[in-house]
Amino acid sequence: MYVRRGAASLLGAVLLLAACSSGGGDDGDGPSEEPTSGPAVTQQPKEADPFWVNPDGSAARQTAAYEKAGKKDEAAAVREIAEQPTGQWLGPENPEQEARGFTEAADRAGRTPLLVLYNIPHRDCGQYSQGGAADGDAYRAWVAAVARGIADRPAVVVVEPDALLHLVDGCTPQQFHEERYNLLDDAVTALKSLKNTKVYLDAGNAGWGRPDQIHEPLRRAGLARADGFAVNVSNFYSTEDSLAYGKQLSAKTGGKHFVVDTSRNGNGPYEEGAPAERWCNPPGRALGDTPTTTTTDPLVDAYLWVKRPGESDGECKGGPKAGEWWPAYALQLARG
Repeated sequence: MYVRRGAASLLGAVLLLAACSSGGGDDGDGPSEEPTSGPAVTQQPKEADPFWVNPDGSAARQTAAYEKAGKKDEAAAVREIAEQPTGQWLGPENPEQEARGFTEAADRAGRTPLLVLYNIPHRDCGQYSQGGAADGDAYRAWVAAVARGIADRPAVVVVEPDALLHLVDGCTPQQFHEERYNLLDDAVTALKSLKNTKVYLDAGNAGWGRPDQIHEPLRRAGLARADGFAVNVSNFYSTEDSLAYGKQLSAKTGGKHFVVDTSRNGNGPYEEGAPAERWCNPPGRALGDTPTTTTTDPLVDAYLWVKRPGESDGECKGGPKAGEWWPAYALQLARG
């Protein structure tokens, strides 16, 4: 369940280029850098979906490439991804520039961007997404740069997928636990000091076997100051199961609200193969409920596509490096 999410891209001259947009192999299906005559990607109706669609993301450029090549069916399928707002995963190198670019572009469109922090030290315990900031001081400086980039513009931020679960499940060595709690708490504090930023701490997924052990770590990580928590980030558990899991945690955290990542949960989790690898590029999955703030429960603030559909989970099942755009998998998801 420890999934690498794509890092955000650098700014373009006018629009942002989405992250991890490599060609996706040698089949000629990589995203095109050239404009085409196909219809442009536009924003969703604001009343139901106030989140920003990046009109120049990997899926949008893949759609354009398919249209230019005359692959109408493929273009139509990937357009289902391109036209939905997805998370912008902020990279380690230019956090202030990226955060400013995303929030400014979204503000011009009258929408709110979904940003994801994924740079905690000792990230992913040496697995596909290993890395993160060099140390606590570097991480605090990185978060401060993100906050400067967001400034007073609206933003929704999901904070550090897997960071708390890796403390609870023993993946992260004990000597790093206290620092991580402090870093997460500081990140929440820094982001909530901004005028129009909502913050959600990652809280795992419905398939995790020890949900009773996560509510206290959430509290230590600053949940009281956050707007709530996020469930099912980059995972495949159904919306129904994710709602049940979220409500269980909400009841243990004083009624905190939550958001659900529905980006790839249309067919639920993959149940075959070794359990440790079921989360990594599983076949036969599908896009889930489209992003919206109109949900089925007053505790649920939104369904979000935090994970960008079509980006690899890691070098498994024939996939490219974690976070890289993978056209074939994007098509699988869109066709469900």
